[in-house]
Amino acid sequence: MSSPKVIFGFHAVGVRIKTAPASVIEVLFDASRRDARMRQFITRAQEAGVRLVEADGLRLSKLSGSHGHQGVAARVQPITEKRTLDELLEDLEAAGTMPLLLVLDGVTDPHNLGACLRVADGAGAHAVIAPKDHAAGINATVAKVASGAAETVPYFMVTNLARTLNELKERNIWCVGTSDDAPGTLYQCELTRPLALVLGAEGEGMRQLTRKTCDELVSIPMAGAVESLNVSVASGVCLYEAMRQRSKP
Repeated sequence: MSSPKVIFGFHAVGVRIKTAPASVIEVLFDASRRDARMRQFITRAQEAGVRLVEADGLRLSKLSGSHGHQGVAARVQPITEKRTLDELLEDLEAAGTMPLLLVLDGVTDPHNLGACLRVADGAGAHAVIAPKDHAAGINATVAKVASGAAETVPYFMVTNLARTLNELKERNIWCVGTSDDAPGTLYQCELTRPLALVLGAEGEGMRQLTRKTCDELVSIPMAGAVESLNVSVASGVCLYEAMRQRSKP
């Protein structure tokens, strides 16, 4: 069995209790915090039958490795993602569902990854894909920032990102990359097809091979003084434009 891991924050712990209570070993909470949010959280945890342990702020900070725990942390068993990316895509195809994927190239900051997972969940993306090298993995900080989305959005780390993009293209998934110097904009792009949106880290952008592998490059129009957006904000702009286009009657 895999070693237990720690998640923290109301959203991350709350989503785990809601979606997989059997995986929760124990929930530690700050007994000195007696506000309505904490009372509601404890009630939900009790209703789910998870083990509750009183703890002080210092113990919670040491356990979570952060002062941003909000008075809540949990020791949990990792949930094994049984499906591979291929199996997920096959399931979508069998259900007649157009894939919407977010591909992140070189996003190493856990706060950015957590925010990307959160926006991917909100926009209904089916998965987030990243290379095994030069990318952040799922840890407690990612789970906290993702506000539960790290538990709901499949995150696939692949050995060779360019090869994975080519495999997506073989499945007729259109790979659209973002680039400041692209001739066309996001809003001119047809996003109602099977789609993978490819974004690079802020500053460096996509690696050259990733860029070359994309079917199409688009830019996000910038009307102000700044030249680019944070990758999680850019992900939100792209995913929600795809969502908007797909929701048209």
